[in-house]
Amino acid sequence: MLTDKIRKEIAANIFQCIQEKSQTSLLTTAYPDIEIVDSYRIQDYVVASFKQIGARVKGYKIGLTSKAVQQLVGSTEPNFGRLLDHMFTPEESELARSNWLTPVVESELAFVIKHRLSGPGINIADVIRATDFVLPAIEIADFRVARAPGMDARDITADMGAAGGVVLGGNPVSLYDIDIRSVGSNLVINGEERARGAASEVLGNPLTAVAWLANKLGESGAALEPGDVVLSGAMHSAQPVESGDHIIARFDNGLGDIKLGFN
Repeated sequence: MLTDKIRKEIAANIFQCIQEKSQTSLLTTAYPDIEIVDSYRIQDYVVASFKQIGARVKGYKIGLTSKAVQQLVGSTEPNFGRLLDHMFTPEESELARSNWLTPVVESELAFVIKHRLSGPGINIADVIRATDFVLPAIEIADFRVARAPGMDARDITADMGAAGGVVLGGNPVSLYDIDIRSVGSNLVINGEERARGAASEVLGNPLTAVAWLANKLGESGAALEPGDVVLSGAMHSAQPVESGDHIIARFDNGLGDIKLGFN
């Protein structure tokens, strides 16, 4: 485990990397004793630095929601990162590729919270009651801790869970009107389908992922609050994007399409 002084130094470096669009080397290489509890504390300090310049937490992203990915990064559970207000981008935006490091995009479902959800003991029924509606979403993940062989959950978690950007679709759907597990999405880039998946890829049920998050936050006395937006996890493999790419995430079950471009 790291000292708090080292955690703060790492957090300051990551915050600077985010501001300057630069990268740092793997934390697990530079600090072999780092533990996942250190990574979450580092993330806390990065978020605190953003709050000092006026940013607000608007929600959370859940990552590592497939067993294959967990095994790849040496984890036995998902992880989470905070979503800050400046990360949210309107539909059909044209983003400057130069403002990103190594961006990848994923189709996700966004849960908008209506009632406070505080663990422990949260289950799927609690999540359904606490959710106002669900929106289709594109997550843009980016990596300030440079992706390299040996990267694991500790690196990703400290790096805000690789949170970079969120695009929300404008067609809300009630959990009472659909079987959320059956929602599918395909990702089209420049007219070519690059990936296809379903909500059932997310821990078998994205409701399970949101329940996990509420219980995880409860371990530190935090909770999901009304208005929070929760990205429940990737429905398919992450796809890299480059300048000139035009992206459409197509969702079924009435959720519609989301368009995004990089220039």
